[in-house]
Amino acid sequence: MKLVLHNLVLRPHEKERALLKICEKKLHAPCKYFKILKKSLDARDKSAIRWVYSVECSEREEPILAREYRRIGKPRPKVIVVGAGPAGLFCAVRLIRHGILPILIERGKRVEEREADVMRFRAEGALDPASNVQFGEGGAGTFSDGKLNTQTNSPLNREVIETFLEFGAPAEIGYFGKPHIGSDNLKKVVAAMREYVVRNGGEVRFGARLTDIESKDGVLSAVKINGVREEADELVLAIGHSARDTFEMLLSRGFPIEQKEFAVGVRVEHLQSAIGRAQYGAGYAALPPADYKLVSHAGERAAFTFCMCPGGYVVPSASEEGGVVVNGMSNFARDGKNANSALVVQVTKEDFGGGHPLAGVAFQRKLERAAFAAAGGNYCAPVQLVGDFLANRESYYFGEVKPTYEPGTAFVPMQAFLPPVVTRTLQAALNDMNGKLVGFAAYDGVLTGVESRTSSPVRILRGDDLQTNVKGVYPCGEGCGYSGGITSSAADGLRVAAAIAAKYF
Repeated sequence: MKLVLHNLVLRPHEKERALLKICEKKLHAPCKYFKILKKSLDARDKSAIRWVYSVECSEREEPILAREYRRIGKPRPKVIVVGAGPAGLFCAVRLIRHGILPILIERGKRVEEREADVMRFRAEGALDPASNVQFGEGGAGTFSDGKLNTQTNSPLNREVIETFLEFGAPAEIGYFGKPHIGSDNLKKVVAAMREYVVRNGGEVRFGARLTDIESKDGVLSAVKINGVREEADELVLAIGHSARDTFEMLLSRGFPIEQKEFAVGVRVEHLQSAIGRAQYGAGYAALPPADYKLVSHAGERAAFTFCMCPGGYVVPSASEEGGVVVNGMSNFARDGKNANSALVVQVTKEDFGGGHPLAGVAFQRKLERAAFAAAGGNYCAPVQLVGDFLANRESYYFGEVKPTYEPGTAFVPMQAFLPPVVTRTLQAALNDMNGKLVGFAAYDGVLTGVESRTSSPVRILRGDDLQTNVKGVYPCGEGCGYSGGITSSAADGLRVAAAIAAKYF
């Protein structure tokens, strides 16, 4: 007999082996199969914080069923997947399992080399435009904590989790309510996925940039990679939200592209211990690093926190020379001194000015270059204390919270580079959010700018068959405007792979 039990409760000091005893009482027999399906922390009542579980158990051992995939005969189609972020990697893995051997191309470097370039940029301010937080194996999400929570309800989300587990992600992502892999673990998982593709007959090329697309009678015929022509049957555009040159190329070739709204703002840092006290009360040290998710409608527009990184770091994320971009990351342990998150405001097509499809790109670039210039160049980031930002005055010294951004910072009012409507909205939001999370607007909190790459500024239009106006070309993932975050991007990659495979079965 197999049972699924929900709403099992443990206090923070209780061990999970207590769940096994509960299962055995329900089974009236020894429990030989036990699996945690879900685990979440309920901290709504600080006097009674508790873990809540759903578990599956049985008096018999459950067999592990191997996946079976249909294979196709020769000749196989030539499928080129552009971009080795979550959309591209998951697409490539799923194609392999359908018997299709993809060519996965990535303009950046393999994750091991990419990490060295990112660390060099942090330490020395030496930007490699092809290998950074935005470009390289694993995509932008590799350096953002590996959060797997998603607001989408796709049935493919479970396959994303199972695939991550298969390639070495921590077991707890299979049941935690807010799963995260950690930037340190994610790099290993990404490398394992690449090795799987190669080991099973696929090809992975680094330093390989899509430079042109050719079609005949509305059907894909060839591509150019670093200027070299190759025939292709199918092309997956998992290009990421910062592939600005690729957006320009696609527009010049007549692909339908439209503006997409996104959000801009800053990173806000607090002491992680302060967030723990605010969320959990006095017993925060015995609990996981606390997080938060806040929304405010107190200002002229909606403002919200995004990509919250407990025990994390603010990292330089530029991909073009002469611009400052910030993002956040955490390792699996989330043991850094500070917490940070994006604090952003929605910007609209009216803010971009004009109806050009790439007006949002120009808007981002303008903010990034203004932040770079305001902080004095050399990829230093502008920073300001929360209290001074609210009082519209300059900052001159740090309090207890020290910025984690490298390669350096300079005191600059956020008003020097953010649009007035954004700064006014952020000021209203900080005060409003302080009522929801005590200390959020503490004077010595640190704001670092500019957070401008929250999502893609464009959408490359596709039909119900997931293809563009050129048959055989599949826009995919966050960069093309169809997902937001690792899980939904990976799921879109799976969806596109299935659509391609269906053409050849």
